Amino acid sequence: MRAMLRWAHADLRTHRGEALFIVAATAGIVASLLLATALFGYATNPWQRVFTQSRGAHVWIHTGAGADSGRLAALSALDGVDAVSGPYRTAAATVATAASRGARAGVELRAAGAEPPATGRPLITAGRWLDPAAPHGVVLEASLARALWAEPGDRLDLAGRTVTVLGVAETAERRYRPGERPGTVWALPRALPEDRTGGQVVGLRLADPDDTDYTVQRAVTTLGSGAVTDVSTWQQARAEAQGDTKLLGQVLGLFGLGALIAAALAVFGAISTRVRGHLRDISVLKAVGFTPGQVVRIFLVQHLAFAVFGAALAVLLVRTLGARLPGRLGDAVQVWQGLPGHLPALLLVPVAAVLFIGAATCLAAWRAGRVPPVPVLPPAAAPGGGLSGAARKALALRVPPALVLGWHRAFGRGRRAPATIVRLALPLLLITVALGAWTTIERFHSRPEQLGLAAALTARPDATLTDREATALLRGNPHVTAAHPGLEVAALVPGQTGTIALRGLGTRAQPYPYSIAEGRPAHGPDEAVAGQGLLDLLGARVGDWVRLTVGGHPQVLHIVGRSIEPENGGRVISTSLDTLRENDPGLRPTLYQLQLRPGADPRTVSTELADASGGRLDIHEVTSPADRLSALRGLVAGLIAVLALIGLTELSTAIGGTVRDGERDLLALKAIGLSPRQITAVTVTALGCTALAAALAATVIGVPLANWLIDREGHASGIGAGIAHAPPLPHLLALTAAAVLGAVALAALPAAHAARRRLADTLSAAA
Repeated sequence: MRAMLRWAHADLRTHRGEALFIVAATAGIVASLLLATALFGYATNPWQRVFTQSRGAHVWIHTGAGADSGRLAALSALDGVDAVSGPYRTAAATVATAASRGARAGVELRAAGAEPPATGRPLITAGRWLDPAAPHGVVLEASLARALWAEPGDRLDLAGRTVTVLGVAETAERRYRPGERPGTVWALPRALPEDRTGGQVVGLRLADPDDTDYTVQRAVTTLGSGAVTDVSTWQQARAEAQGDTKLLGQVLGLFGLGALIAAALAVFGAISTRVRGHLRDISVLKAVGFTPGQVVRIFLVQHLAFAVFGAALAVLLVRTLGARLPGRLGDAVQVWQGLPGHLPALLLVPVAAVLFIGAATCLAAWRAGRVPPVPVLPPAAAPGGGLSGAARKALALRVPPALVLGWHRAFGRGRRAPATIVRLALPLLLITVALGAWTTIERFHSRPEQLGLAAALTARPDATLTDREATALLRGNPHVTAAHPGLEVAALVPGQTGTIALRGLGTRAQPYPYSIAEGRPAHGPDEAVAGQGLLDLLGARVGDWVRLTVGGHPQVLHIVGRSIEPENGGRVISTSLDTLRENDPGLRPTLYQLQLRPGADPRTVSTELADASGGRLDIHEVTSPADRLSALRGLVAGLIAVLALIGLTELSTAIGGTVRDGERDLLALKAIGLSPRQITAVTVTALGCTALAAALAATVIGVPLANWLIDREGHASGIGAGIAHAPPLPHLLALTAAAVLGAVALAALPAAHAARRRLADTLSAAA
């Protein structure tokens, strides 16, 4: 044991840089996997915590004011319904506060008692619940409060009267989204206005959440489809709460797994190269009495120690500094550290990574144990091995011998060259995929019109503005190039259990510029384009006819194209406002999508329009998925750094192997008259050619792989395929140049040192 430790210590002192690279790469990989685990936990568990503590309802059904109260009461008798929340009387209203600089939000006023309900109970996070002693007090849902910058004690303008915010509450229902989904405001029953715009809402808590779809179908049948205006389920609320944080976790987990494989291959290559370079040392170990098992244990334990040290370093960094990371990632780590499954994951992920790396080292260590006490030089590896026909022709054409021999050393040494290229190409391939993800996110910022975001602002006029006045006011701004009138309503699809968004936007004379990924734009009557999420929901495709129910009235549309839809999970079908008016001529637009001149500042234009309208226009910036994915760019940069570190590890291994393989050829090269500088050029050229081949293979495979992965993720998220963009050619060329120049720069010093070795040392190494 003492002899094994002494040899391992001597080997570590000789190859400090290689050991440091392996430890750092392992630490980066394990840290990436731990952050991915944290993001997954952050994406799911906060919503699950709220749902559990509030005894949340699995289904929320909204009806019109005329819904039969007897049928609503009958919902509690449905099979599988464990408890009912409500029904509660509701009313639509608009709320504004001076603290939000005049911004308004559409809300659903919901009548509630002085005590929170037992089922679907809002969890107070600030302030207190409703109090009969404060009849004008309200409680705001947390996402609505954040949008209005409202806190307990603030005064709001609600439906023409002033109310006071008593508290802020979290709920497991779907969140407020400007212009798409109203926020929830709880108020005492007498605070709700008596008008025809009101309705009722009831929540159903089920004994078995898997029966949600069946229960919704029975509930809609009991109430009548004409009475139901909206249905939301716990799956929709959870998916919305997960949002893009889940995507971050998936991306980080995918790259972490790829980096783990790349690191395992790098470690395998390092041990294999070390075995070839230590044939004489291993033979001496066996000659002095070391058994094959002891030799295997030396190499295996040594590299497992590197992996354990790197994993422990990653755990320490994530544990102490993870919560201090900026943005959503730091919040994710902080929340994850407070979850019950935090400590098991903190232990299992590093252990799994170490075992994975250990499994990859077993084969190389086993090969070390098979080295005979007297190593035999393989005939194929004899010094001065024959040149290929192409190499001879190159020499005949007076190509510099250093280049020809370097190329021959890189690709003419049997199976070692392809294996080295594959190991070096894997991290470069993952970097190429990461650059593809970065480019796609940047395209959401730079070219949003190509990704379903042609409009920069959404304007919603109040009831005092006519359509003509609103259009004239919006088009009168010099920065507005087009103002597309439209509206969006919830629609039911026969045989389905949820609602989808039916959007009428633009006119046939001035159609809205949708981003069409398949088919063609909608021009004629009853023609529409649909998002990928809607097509998947209905099992439909371009060319099909679909029948929707809007407010109890049927609407039949012909899907002529698939559009890129970044909102509502792609569950959107869009047609022109003229088509919707054919069924109901009295429809008036409720919003205008504004296209701005290039270079116009949306916030400046928003302020100008708000001032010109005297506060009669509610204007919001169009939310881009790139805003929600902003944290992904920082993660991609970190992943590229980890992958570059793994690539350097493999490159250092390849340099060591190439230098050692060239030691036997050193005498022959000197014998034919090559100078030390030319011999150095042979080694440097061999490494440069290897890096170039790996970079080209990574580019050729990585670009289509990145497009496929991004489009698959777009399809799964409902946005739809067609959003992927390959990295710009200058970026790919820069990656290739960095790989080649890095290989040349790192190989220059050891190659020069080897070329100037004494002949006695060379003979000793070749013996």
